[in-house]
Amino acid sequence: MSREHSSVVKAWEATVRKTQAAAKRRAHSIFGTISVAHADDEEEEESQESGRGTGEMYHAERVLCNGDYYTGHWADNFPHGHGKYLWTDGCMYVGEWFRGKTMGKGKFSWPSGATYEGEFKSGYMDGKGTYTGNNGDTYRGQWVMNLRHGRGIKSYVNGDLYDGEWRRGLQEGHGKYQWKNGNQYIGEWKNGVICGKGTMIWTSGNRYDGYWEDGLPKGNGTFRWADGSFYMGNWSKDPDEQNGTYYPSGVSPEATLEWDPQQVFNVDLSDCKICPGEKVSIMPSQKKLAVWRSSKAVDSSVRPRRMSVDGRVSPGAMNMWDDGDCSFDSTDGDSIMGNFDESLLDAGQQNRPPRIVKRQGETISKGHKNYELMLNLQLGIRHSVGRPAPVASLDLKASAFDPKEKVWTRFPPEGSKYTPPHQSSEFKWKDYCPLVFRTLRKLFKVDPADYMISICGNDALRELSSPGKSGSFFYLTNDDRYMIKTMKKSEVKVLLRMLSAYYNHVRAFENTLVTKFYGLHCVKLTGPTQKKVRFIIMGNLFCSEYTIHRRFDLKGSSLGRTTDKAEAEIDETTILKDLDLNFIFRLQKSWFQEFRRQIDRDCEFLEQERIMDYSLLVGLHFLEKSMAGDLIPSGARTPIGDSEPEGAPQLSRVDMDQLLVDPSWWASVKLGQNMPARVEKTVRRNDWEFQQTGEPTGEFFGVVMFFGVIDILQDYDISKKLEHAYKSIQYDPTSISAVDPKQYSKRFRDFIFKIFAEDP
Repeated sequence: MSREHSSVVKAWEATVRKTQAAAKRRAHSIFGTISVAHADDEEEEESQESGRGTGEMYHAERVLCNGDYYTGHWADNFPHGHGKYLWTDGCMYVGEWFRGKTMGKGKFSWPSGATYEGEFKSGYMDGKGTYTGNNGDTYRGQWVMNLRHGRGIKSYVNGDLYDGEWRRGLQEGHGKYQWKNGNQYIGEWKNGVICGKGTMIWTSGNRYDGYWEDGLPKGNGTFRWADGSFYMGNWSKDPDEQNGTYYPSGVSPEATLEWDPQQVFNVDLSDCKICPGEKVSIMPSQKKLAVWRSSKAVDSSVRPRRMSVDGRVSPGAMNMWDDGDCSFDSTDGDSIMGNFDESLLDAGQQNRPPRIVKRQGETISKGHKNYELMLNLQLGIRHSVGRPAPVASLDLKASAFDPKEKVWTRFPPEGSKYTPPHQSSEFKWKDYCPLVFRTLRKLFKVDPADYMISICGNDALRELSSPGKSGSFFYLTNDDRYMIKTMKKSEVKVLLRMLSAYYNHVRAFENTLVTKFYGLHCVKLTGPTQKKVRFIIMGNLFCSEYTIHRRFDLKGSSLGRTTDKAEAEIDETTILKDLDLNFIFRLQKSWFQEFRRQIDRDCEFLEQERIMDYSLLVGLHFLEKSMAGDLIPSGARTPIGDSEPEGAPQLSRVDMDQLLVDPSWWASVKLGQNMPARVEKTVRRNDWEFQQTGEPTGEFFGVVMFFGVIDILQDYDISKKLEHAYKSIQYDPTSISAVDPKQYSKRFRDFIFKIFAEDP
């Protein structure tokens, strides 16, 4: 047993002992003071309950065991229809319910006086709604999973107003902010601050048109006075970086000749502050829901508990008492082992230790055939990244992209003036276009120290079990952040040829889905073989704390696009292909629109560079499954063997709720990364062998999605043209992968836009 596994199991065992002791103490205190209802009253009520048919809706009034109060429509032992629920802490919801979840139109009130009135989905504020804070701020607009997301207007209590786009709870996109004094900004926002291109207009008639960063002018811009004079140049808070030219008006040419551009920062913008947003203390989806349960219900000990797909138990699906009349479904407990909400644990049920997920790949340790190559690679990276260099500007000269721009370094075992001594054989190290890749790392916000530690730290790299179809080998860093791929000489030539266009593309489109490249290098081994190993360092698309349960490599072609594994052999590391796909991916409206735009941009870029044979790599983390390993559809209730389904709603979206109130997680959500979404299961017709997309079944699953465009270094060269000509004789030309880049781009987009859809 590994040290990591042993420590996790010990922590789990300690948690179980602690949990059981706490549950016994709690049970003793509860049953020591609880008042027992009169037997005749209890039997009468239960007989009325049992006389109703399953699924029948009726009006009920309940004072629940924890003091909560509910009145309204009721079915199968939980709210269903229209009703009012009052929590003991003063929170209240009045509106529509569906199987115990707030679903439809309703109003949620906080004890502080804050209110939300609008649409709900599965317990979340989701859709159109109005939130009025206890301080008087008001937001009217779109919501997604408790956060402002989409178009919305926010009126601040101090008189300021923002009208524009929101994303993940903050202003992002295009919007207009008007201050109480009449000043206004119209333009782009990012993460709640002014960033991008925009215009600031003062009530005095002055205005600034240009670029912004972190709420201040940065880059090219023009400041105009009401009299017609203007100052044009490069703007920066740092006076040393500020430069430009003043152009006087014809009316008063000498009016502001002595004007200092820093006055804009120190005076004009001094009172243009953005109001901070109000922090909501608790979200509606985090409220515990006490549910009435008849004592004649099926024995809870046989009911499988709901758990996260990576093996973590969701406390919300556990009974407080085995034979009581009330249970809790919760969404605000911790899901990490050792942090259970102990009051919700059922000590009578069997606990299981968390599943330990085996990491991909074989660790390259001493004795491995590629151990020396790994040491050479780490030495070279440490040398390249650690080498002193001037601060790189994002505006690179054309010479930086010259394929001849490369640096050779010799690494003798005894060391040299520039290289350290090492235990490996002598080798030579080549850096291709070092300034470009250094700037790319800066553009992708990669910290040089973290980059070196990930690749060159004490931990070894991991080699994936087998090379890809191209013959390349893949290596992962120990922290899973970076993937290293060996390359053919032809691929290096393609990358160097398109490097300038690639750089401009990823710089222009921050949300691009194409692979991020961080470095291109070559190790040349000395000796009789003179072997050269070229490799590229890329971002790992699936670097996440979540287990990736399904992986798909999707091209839009059908010939040979199935996995060669038997169904019993398919596991979480298996790469499934087009004809294995059995889902439609449904994204929230604004994300879906951005996805379509970005796929179009990326495909146009690849088409212009004559690239084909690329794929969309998709990874799915399913949020919940049963103890038996079956996926639980969103909104579905956990099955109870062969007996009738029990009436407890399943509200335990613990992991998702924790994420929704974690700002650091939302900061990591971007197009293709950590995206909350839903997938709809599909089935294929048996009589159509190459049906690319199946028929939707209406069965949905909550997921966290990861996706990106990979394998972008194959151009339509003579070998691919010959492959196309040869296979076209034997097969349908539209089904094969090797086609002209223009045709490939169209087919790829057509297919992707069939399997991705807007979530209704």
